[in-house]
Amino acid sequence: MDDTEAFLPLSSPTAARPLLGLTVLVVEDSRFACEALRLLCLRSGARIRRADCLRSARRHLQVYRPSVVMIDLGLPDGSGAELIDELARTSPRVGVILGMSGDDGAERLAIAAGADGFLAKPVTSVATFQELILSHIPAERQPCGPRMVNDELIEPDPIAYRDDMAHVADILGEGTDERMLDYVAQFVSGVARSADDMALAMVADALADARSEGRASNAVVAQLAGLVQDRLSEKVAI
Repeated sequence: MDDTEAFLPLSSPTAARPLLGLTVLVVEDSRFACEALRLLCLRSGARIRRADCLRSARRHLQVYRPSVVMIDLGLPDGSGAELIDELARTSPRVGVILGMSGDDGAERLAIAAGADGFLAKPVTSVATFQELILSHIPAERQPCGPRMVNDELIEPDPIAYRDDMAHVADILGEGTDERMLDYVAQFVSGVARSADDMALAMVADALADARSEGRASNAVVAQLAGLVQDRLSEKVAI
């Protein structure tokens, strides 16, 4: 199998749904971020599969051959850059490998690991999502003729944000080792910014700063846990 075979479509792309026929594997631990990507794929015609960690992604890739793999750099069991490097070196190669993160400097890390491109989170623009993927696939796989530019901005379901808060509450409730505190700070900062929850993002950043400077972080962890519980107690309109 050569590299172009990953793009052979089950359905032909159209001007309105330019990613029709593609399968996107999203390696992302945040339910909120994944819900955003699900909506972007839905608007674009692509099918989506999800893995929430490196281990799950590797199991998936043993069975399925996606057209595009989008990998968050901060995952619970390691850096997404590890998987990017593995996929970039594997033959036959996945057609398109994209890194994702909301952290400064992450794009450089993803490209150095072998990613074809990078998606800065939060991602809300359908047009930006489509353009990034289309810029890395063969011309013969793209829709013929003029293409409709979809300027829609998507809004993920707030219930997905609550799922992320429940995930953080579970981690904090089990007690956290040094590595997991770093993961919680990174995870909460990214998710909170995606949801425009700046109060929570600031506390997550304070935890990250305390960790990097070797300062005691118990008080900040307690503050973070309290804010997470506040988000869980808020009612969400369904």
